[in-house]
Amino acid sequence: MRLFFTLLFAALFVSLHGGAQTVDEIIARNTKAHGGLDRIKAVHTIRTTGKINQGDFRAAFVQENKRPGKVREEFIIQGMAAVEAFDGKIGWRVSPFEGRKDPDRLSADDMKSLVEDADIDGLLVDYKNKDYRAELIGHDDVEGTDCYKIKLTLANSDVRYYYIDTDSFLELKVETERKIRGTVQYHETYYGDYEEANGMVFPFAFESGQKDSPYRTRYTVDKVAIDGPLDDSRFSIPTGGTK
Repeated sequence: MRLFFTLLFAALFVSLHGGAQTVDEIIARNTKAHGGLDRIKAVHTIRTTGKINQGDFRAAFVQENKRPGKVREEFIIQGMAAVEAFDGKIGWRVSPFEGRKDPDRLSADDMKSLVEDADIDGLLVDYKNKDYRAELIGHDDVEGTDCYKIKLTLANSDVRYYYIDTDSFLELKVETERKIRGTVQYHETYYGDYEEANGMVFPFAFESGQKDSPYRTRYTVDKVAIDGPLDDSRFSIPTGGTK
């Protein structure tokens, strides 16, 4: 009788939870939830525009991605833009709000987040071919929602923890552990308001800040444009950039 109830409980658990999921199965379903591998790989450019809100601070933002491995990020206030970009080799920034209108090259540490943002497919897609390592840690919840927790270790040993909704298989939170000049920095981003755009699914709202801090920067996406023209010069350091 005890064996009967044990087997019955196991059968009910499998039927309710779809059986044990491996890390690769979860990542495959996450990829499918975002539009599928074929659709993701077919994209050549993405241009995302929206607004930033942090307390009384307001700004606009633009992020442009181009395959392979290029990204440009702008933060715009009253028509003036701070820019950070990575062309696949060189990272650079223009910081007019700090009185620096000429471009400066970024150090390897300072452009780590840009290099990650430059991955137009997302870090989980084809992670093995990028020399990353993924592990399923187990389950955790994000604001009451059950999530799979995946640890992704990058080739440079920085770590990301993905919290993936067990129903939608979309990310609800990502925690980052990134070593900058010998010190580990902890960061987290919450994602929501997922919408379809050109056959792909993107978060149209996200909040970002230091881990466990009550202060977060809120981003609201207005538009995601796929495969519009983006010249390579948008990502290259302007003439006169310093080393």
